Amino acid sequence: MSHRWISTFLDAQAAELGAARNTLLAYGRDLKDVDAWLAGQAADFEKASTAQIEAYLIHCDAQGLAKSTRARRLSAIKQLYRFAFEEGWRSDNPAIQIASPGQDKRLPKTLDEEEVDRLLAAARTFGRGDHDKLRDTCLMELLYATGMRVSELVSLPVSSARGDPQMLLILGKGGKERMVPLSPPARAALRAWISVRDDKQSAGEDKGAPPSRFLFPSRGASGYLTRHWFYARIKSLAVHGGVDPSKVTPHTLRHAFATHLLAGGADLRAIQTMLGHADVATTEIYTHVVDERLTQLVLDHHPLAKDSRKSGGKTSSDGQ
Repeated sequence: MSHRWISTFLDAQAAELGAARNTLLAYGRDLKDVDAWLAGQAADFEKASTAQIEAYLIHCDAQGLAKSTRARRLSAIKQLYRFAFEEGWRSDNPAIQIASPGQDKRLPKTLDEEEVDRLLAAARTFGRGDHDKLRDTCLMELLYATGMRVSELVSLPVSSARGDPQMLLILGKGGKERMVPLSPPARAALRAWISVRDDKQSAGEDKGAPPSRFLFPSRGASGYLTRHWFYARIKSLAVHGGVDPSKVTPHTLRHAFATHLLAGGADLRAIQTMLGHADVATTEIYTHVVDERLTQLVLDHHPLAKDSRKSGGKTSSDGQ
């Protein structure tokens, strides 16, 4: 019974709300974990009580799961029961009154402008030939210029990038579209890459291979470069550029895009739109990053802060 609930719920999320594949996979994993725990209590989704769901969350806490993970699982349970109520499977929602454990506020890791410059320089010089260098340069320039998610970047259709566009149309989570502006370096990198890409595609057509519709084509099942490939590639670029590879992922470039824009005076709502955040509260985390960096800047470079550290935290007025 519970398996039918889960599969029907996921089908409805995909069909009616256009939920992204990764979101559906996360819902599925979370709900299967709940289902397995309930089965151990001789219960299932149809019969579970509020007390049993609360006991499951206590079990998750005892396992050492982060607040964010427990909050996500509770959200999945609540949405499943909301759907079950609407479908008439249950006459109540046993999870509706359960408070979320909240989330630990963790500031996103980011890179400073010098580190980004070194990564971009590495993309221009690292690789087996012009094809690899121009491809990597285009990937990195687009990622930093737009703040795209890596899945959005690697799956870009080539049609969206032709004609030297000043803006890119991006298909984001849930099938939502947004427009993001391109910087002059990103446009130059795009022009150079498309020229080399098209030449290679034309050579492939001579051998009977059909042209790819993607900006970054691949022979893999998806037809474009994978997120895993790009994750490994950006680590190699970090090593080549002298940047600590433990700090560098495709997502840290997205964080750097937002943080550097905000530090430069960009409007928070504009950044929200370019990142594709549904809620501005998600974007507001970058204000904390900028505040923290400014505080550290003062502590590292302000003469009074240096004097305070030298004197063990005492200023010249202490003790008067």
